[in-house]
Amino acid sequence: MKTPMIDLYTAPTPNGHKASCTLEALGMEYNVHTVNLLENEQKTPEFLAINPNGRIPAIVDGANDDFAVFESGAIMIYLAEQAGQLLPTETKTRSKVMQWLMFQMGGTGPMMGQANVFFRYFPEKIQPAIDRYQNECRRLFEVMNYHLSDNQWLADDYSIADIANWCWARTYKWSGVSIDGLDHLNRWMSTMTEQPGMAKGIEVPFSLGNLLDDEEEQKNFTSNAQELLQK
Repeated sequence: MKTPMIDLYTAPTPNGHKASCTLEALGMEYNVHTVNLLENEQKTPEFLAINPNGRIPAIVDGANDDFAVFESGAIMIYLAEQAGQLLPTETKTRSKVMQWLMFQMGGTGPMMGQANVFFRYFPEKIQPAIDRYQNECRRLFEVMNYHLSDNQWLADDYSIADIANWCWARTYKWSGVSIDGLDHLNRWMSTMTEQPGMAKGIEVPFSLGNLLDDEEEQKNFTSNAQELLQK
């Protein structure tokens, strides 16, 4: 059996799932190293040697002189280029993929992240902050919905841009954002769920179970996240 050459350091978050879903979609073999965020393992000297920013995910490519890559978007680009899939080489079509990837990295990811903080984790409920970030998330979803009204995928074909945006958009309930009336976005999200590797990728490094629907699991997860936020 061939030994996997990609080592993935990750935790069960949308950014972590961007890396694992990409690896699964590309059919790449990889070793999973769970990074315990509650134990601050992302701040250890060993992990900081891989990612000086102390965040997950990160990869080390053993087939390329143990080359380390951090930042989830950069990981997706690196893996797609290595595999020659999910990222076209023609200038314009590649640019479309990169635009929607950057849309996620600069838009839906940060805005949903802040919505999570103020809606779920912050000890004091500051309603103007909650409204600010939830409204911006909804606006970004509406941008996607409008674009998807005339397009099957975010770029010309299925790509890492779809994977990146889906890994965040699928968690809309956790951010307290409605997607009611966004029929094209809902269609795309359903289609994404059926894409090879997505179901498996979101269970790496372990499954969060029925977190998005189970109130008890939500309380436990929120408690842990609040502890992490305080750290």
